[in-house]
Amino acid sequence: MNLKLIFLTFGWVIAATAADLSGHKLLVTSVRTGDTEVFIADPTTGDMFNVSRSPKSEDRYPCWSPDGKQICFMSDREGTTNLWVCNADGSKVRRLNRTPDVCYMPSWQKTPRGERIVFGQHGDKPGMTSIKPDGSDAQNLGEGHDPTLSPDGRLITYTGHESGGVTVFVMNHDGTNKRQVVKEISKVGATFPNWSPDSKQLVYSFPVGDALELFIINLDGTGQRQLTTFGGTSVCTPSAWSLDGKWISFRRTDERYWSNTERMLKIYSEKPADKRPVWVIRPDGTEATLVESLRFQMAIDGSRASWKPASR
Repeated sequence: MNLKLIFLTFGWVIAATAADLSGHKLLVTSVRTGDTEVFIADPTTGDMFNVSRSPKSEDRYPCWSPDGKQICFMSDREGTTNLWVCNADGSKVRRLNRTPDVCYMPSWQKTPRGERIVFGQHGDKPGMTSIKPDGSDAQNLGEGHDPTLSPDGRLITYTGHESGGVTVFVMNHDGTNKRQVVKEISKVGATFPNWSPDSKQLVYSFPVGDALELFIINLDGTGQRQLTTFGGTSVCTPSAWSLDGKWISFRRTDERYWSNTERMLKIYSEKPADKRPVWVIRPDGTEATLVESLRFQMAIDGSRASWKPASR
């Protein structure tokens, strides 16, 4: 009797999630071709469209343009790991920049200075850069990781260094007025802050014991609350808020393999099929659910499962 009830309840949650996710599309990275490539995924049906289509290269960290008609991602297809842009159907692929640094985690929004793409660079120092979508007017935003533009284009949240660790910061879209939002310091990293649709809250990952859990905080540093409670060695990162405000997607794995170089190289080489699937959770912390169609063959990189904006 109790087992049957548990089964029926679990089945109802899966069905409800599938129904609520209908009509949504997610940008994900998958290893289903043998390489890490960018796909547009229907989380309800499991249909996948290969956007990057570049054999023998690694394509990661995709993000949507503000109108959902283009996609920016990083690729090493010409030797260096730089930014590329294409139409959402995979056509008109073009390289955006050329640098020996490793570029990652782009974010694309309309700002008071027009459309901009901000991204991280790993070189001599962990820097952040802002450029126009045509690749011109590159501007250094200073030291930090994982910069993400707010939906209203006015602000950027990022992972900044403080007191021997890292935490969540915010700055203006042009790199001015940097300020710390989360007072606690993480010695682990992998914070990956991101925005609510109204640009008033942040979702981010932070250590709780041996786990990395999701948290939400108001932009002014108030209202901090823990969103996930998996515990153990569970790692929930990175996350993305749906534009209708109803869901937060995140990637979940059972270990911080990137904290150990030998272990990380082994995982990236083996590409296990179920290591880092996509989950969703309500912003109030309820209905944390594995998206079954995005359980297997997801890449083990740190790409977000990003929600497609409505085309205009």
